[in-house]
Amino acid sequence: MSNSSIYRVAFIGCGKRAHEHAIGIKADSRLEVVALSDISSASAETLNTEFGFQANIYTDHKEMLAKEKPDVVLICLWTPLHLPVFRDCAEAGAKAVLCEKPMSATWGECQEMSRIAEETGCQLTFSLQRRFAKGNQTVRRLIAEGWIGQVIRMDLYSPPNLLDCGIHTFDQAISYMNETPAKSVLGAVDTTEIYNWFNVPSECGASGQVVFANGVQANLYSGAIDTWEPDGDVSKIWAGVRVIGSEGFIEVMWDGQIVRGVNYADASWKPEMELSSMSDQMIGYVSHAIDCLQSGEEPEASHRKALRASEIIFAVYESVRRNARVMLPLADVTDSPFITMLENGQFAK
Repeated sequence: MSNSSIYRVAFIGCGKRAHEHAIGIKADSRLEVVALSDISSASAETLNTEFGFQANIYTDHKEMLAKEKPDVVLICLWTPLHLPVFRDCAEAGAKAVLCEKPMSATWGECQEMSRIAEETGCQLTFSLQRRFAKGNQTVRRLIAEGWIGQVIRMDLYSPPNLLDCGIHTFDQAISYMNETPAKSVLGAVDTTEIYNWFNVPSECGASGQVVFANGVQANLYSGAIDTWEPDGDVSKIWAGVRVIGSEGFIEVMWDGQIVRGVNYADASWKPEMELSSMSDQMIGYVSHAIDCLQSGEEPEASHRKALRASEIIFAVYESVRRNARVMLPLADVTDSPFITMLENGQFAK
């Protein structure tokens, strides 16, 4: 750091997601953006101009890391680049890295990112910014206060695909249960179409069952969704979680929109909907990460928490490969079973 209160910040990747992260960076007076790196200098210049960073521009992130020695780095790159670039940042002495989700394209690479973070002490977080939506924070509080009783079941909904989108739903569910990990997964994938998001092939849909360590059973649906917003038609499939308790239930979309909440003993109970913009969430995510960098506490969107959600994703794929239920922790798997099966022609029609 240049002094006791200002952190030197650098971006690696200056596309659309970098602009969303930049909103959070710009809002925090403890952060000073000193460098931007992108293979397209024009993209870096656009980010620089839009946010008034006055940062130095690089097309080689390794050169930037060596010359600028940033304290905090934001990685806003396609998924296969996350591990090698994070390794470069940690080796260069970065104190914290805020990385775009998902973690990586294979389970082994996800674990390696976590290993590097633990070994080097570089604080690694992933942009699971929906944890900072007001509605999601409220739901965590309502569940903890017992408004729906003991959590018994969950329905998990996500647009395709599991790796890039499902991680939000799994993380949302885990956060509602005070970070309880999964203990078993049974899954199936739909390969009617093969998608390619950020240079990673994926399924167009998935379904299955997740059993968590506290005994909660969750049904999974990933695929085409009807609406991104709360709708009067209760048959609509949406992105989020339905939490079913012994004394009621609550339905929440990704960004914390509480669609409905029911307490069986109190018909008047109705949680208010609290809306949070993506900007609000990114500001909360960045600010909290810097708070934790200063305090040493585990961040809300830490690599350990991202790893728990990622493990479920790769366990779904491994369940398909084994044609059986998979017990966690996920052992003897380092690849992406989905990609391996795809490359082996297992999904050929």
